Amino acid sequence: MKSIAFGKRLTEVRKDKKMSQDEVGKLVGVHAAVIGRYEREEVKPSIEMATQLAEVLEISLDYLVGSTDVLLEKSIVSKILDTQKLKENDRQHVFALLDAFNKLNCNL
Repeated sequence: MKSIAFGKRLTEVRKDKKMSQDEVGKLVGVHAAVIGRYEREEVKPSIEMATQLAEVLEISLDYLVGSTDVLLEKSIVSKILDTQKLKENDRQHVFALLDAFNKLNCNL
């Protein structure tokens, strides 16, 4: 797996979410210039700041820091975790629905 730099990922996700550096900075409690420095790889954020950025952008920390190339939105991860808590029979029903939906979409 080819790792993409933190700054590039941060920029990419922020722009995909149509957020400005100022908006992201306000949400994590830093000036927009700091977000710009992270994006240009001039400085690295602390693990706490990287975690906050991932939360604000609703992505996994693993994706943001380049540990994985799989971008999962937090809402999807939350649904997966909820499904994992279901009884086995209910989980099988959810999987059957997903399989049917995916099969239907593949045939379109």
